[in-house]
Amino acid sequence: MNKKYKGILYILLAAFCFALMNTFVRLSGDLPSIQKSFFRNFVALLAAAFILKRSKIGFSFKKENFTLLLLRATCGTVGILCNFYAVDHLLLSDASMLNKMSPFFVIIFSYLFLKEKVNWVQSLAVIGAFIGSLFIIKPSFSNLDLVPSLIGLLGGIGAGAAYTAVRALGQRGEKGPFIVFFFSTFSCLVTLPFLIFQYHEMSLLQIGYLLLAGLAATGGQFAITAAYCYAPAKEISVYDYSQVIFAAILGFILFGQIPDLYSSLGYVIICGMAVFMFLYNMGYLTRKNPQA
Repeated sequence: MNKKYKGILYILLAAFCFALMNTFVRLSGDLPSIQKSFFRNFVALLAAAFILKRSKIGFSFKKENFTLLLLRATCGTVGILCNFYAVDHLLLSDASMLNKMSPFFVIIFSYLFLKEKVNWVQSLAVIGAFIGSLFIIKPSFSNLDLVPSLIGLLGGIGAGAAYTAVRALGQRGEKGPFIVFFFSTFSCLVTLPFLIFQYHEMSLLQIGYLLLAGLAATGGQFAITAAYCYAPAKEISVYDYSQVIFAAILGFILFGQIPDLYSSLGYVIICGMAVFMFLYNMGYLTRKNPQA
């Protein structure tokens, strides 16, 4: 199996895991997003440390990659906090779709910081996706979900910046498990003071849901890291939108959530832009032969 197909399989697995993570976060109830984030990342930290120890990869890293690791950890933490807030205040599918704006921001950040070329088709797709996000956000002062929607979009921006850094780290030879370990450790340290001074008591059921969210997130984190290390974003990012399908199904079954007409239209526009960009990048809309 070539690297592109491995990247596709990993990104589908990541999408399912992250949909499960959001579901468990929602089920954990009325708790601060920072507290939920700590438990999510603490499980990932333990798993990454175990893998690094068992595989004998070690906890060392290239000193020249420290800035990128710090950038990935910072943006990833912001992305998680914003996403968890959106999950608690929006439909699961709405929150997931806003977070899935991240592949378009990967393209923007890859152009700005990795100097990867962006053509007019990709630029058009980014603009189209942003228009689609407006149908979900529904910007107006009468929209009670405006702030959570904007925070959800900010989560997508943070995730896009984080995945761009992951791509750069993969190109520089940094190992996926250590990238996850560094990010999880950083996030836990950042959120630990809040957990100590403003801890909210939890029932055993809530703890169980957060641990399950952490396990799902760990699977998703390793899968998404592997995916972007195996293949460029332009070749595999479209498959990341399967998370919205998973989230919509779970949201309907568990919470009876049904997206409104405007949100549904936003889904269609954003997914349409993603599919269009994918087909163009793979050569199906041009005279060149499609890539194998």
